[in-house]
Amino acid sequence: MSGTSLDSVDSCLVRIYDDMSFEVIDSYSLEYPDSVREKLLLLANNKGDVKEVCFMNFVVGELFAQAANILIQKSGIKKEDIDFISSHGQTICHIPQILEIGDIKTRSTLQIGDISVISQKTGLMTIGDYRTKDIAANGHGAPLVPFADKIIFGTDKNRVIQNIGGISNSTVLSKNCEIFAFDNGPGNMIIDYFMNKLFSQPYDKNGETAAMGTVDINWLNSLLKEPYYLLEPPKTTGRELFNEEYAKKIYETAPKDKYDVIATVTNLTARVIADSYKAFILPKTQIEEAVLCGGGAYNKTLRQYLNEYLPDVKITTCENYNINNKLKECISFAFLGYYTFIKKPNNVPSCTGADSPVIMGKISF
Repeated sequence: MSGTSLDSVDSCLVRIYDDMSFEVIDSYSLEYPDSVREKLLLLANNKGDVKEVCFMNFVVGELFAQAANILIQKSGIKKEDIDFISSHGQTICHIPQILEIGDIKTRSTLQIGDISVISQKTGLMTIGDYRTKDIAANGHGAPLVPFADKIIFGTDKNRVIQNIGGISNSTVLSKNCEIFAFDNGPGNMIIDYFMNKLFSQPYDKNGETAAMGTVDINWLNSLLKEPYYLLEPPKTTGRELFNEEYAKKIYETAPKDKYDVIATVTNLTARVIADSYKAFILPKTQIEEAVLCGGGAYNKTLRQYLNEYLPDVKITTCENYNINNKLKECISFAFLGYYTFIKKPNNVPSCTGADSPVIMGKISF
C-alpha cells in the first residue's frame, strides 16, 4: 500500500494462521520516482485531468506490481505458494460528504493502481478497491484498518491504535464499548509540506527540526478553529481538505521563524489527536495506552507533545508489539484481503457508518 504521504509503496509478505495469528516473512519498500510522486501530489491536490488519472492508474499499478515481484524474489518464497496480493491502491480523491446530482446522493472515493495490471504483471490473484463497497453501503469508505486492529491487538485492555501517516486516525479498542474509529486530522501531511517548502526536505527526520523551534501559541490557536475537528465521528478526511491550498492559506499568518513553523504544525498534530481523545473517546471509555504506528511514530518531538497533552495515557508504538511501525497498515490490508478471499465481511460499520457488514474488495484473477 501507499498512504497520503506518498513516500513509498510498502509491501510485506504475511502468513496468516487459522487462529488469526500472523507472521511477517519479509518486507520491501519501493520509493516512488520523483516524477511520479510529483504527478500524484498534483492529482491528489485536484490539479489534473481525466487523461492524467487514466494514465497514472496504470503507472501506479506497474509500480505496485514491481514492489510485489521484488519482495517475492527477495523472500525466497515460491510464487505458487502465494495465495493472493492485497492492494489498497493510491488514494487520489476521497469525498466523504454526500453530494447530489440528478437525484442521486452519494459519497465517493478513488484509489488508483489498477488490480488487473498488478495481477497480470505478477501472475497472482489480486484483491483491491476495498473502500467502494463500504460507500455503496452508505458508509464513509474509511477507516478500514480497525477491522484488522481488533484482530491484531484484541480488547484485553483499553487502548487506542493511533496511526500517524499523512492523516492521523484512531481506532478505539475497549472492553467497555463497541470498536469505533475516526480520522483526527492532519498527521504528517502539513509537516511534510512545510519541511519541503522551508527546508527542501521530504519530512522532519525524528522531529529534529521541530525540536529546534518554539510553538507559536497564537498561530496554533487559529489553526485549531478548523471546523472538521469538532465534527462527531464517524468522520474521515484527507487531501480534499488538508491539501496544498490549505497549507498556503495558513502560511499567510505563520510565524517568521521557519523552525517555529515546523514546531507549531507538529504540535498541531499532537493537539488535534489529544483534543479528539478528550471530546470523542474518553467520554465513552478510559484509555490505558495509545499505540503509535505510521511514520509519525518515529517523530520524537511529536511523541513528546503527545505525552504532554495526554499525561495519563501510556504512549507506545507498534514496535513494542514486535510490529514494524511502517508495516502495520500493510499487515492490515493482508487481513482485509484474506476475508475477501474467504468471502466474509471485512468492514466495521461502527467505524465507517455503513448500514451493514459487507465483503469489501474486487478480485482480478
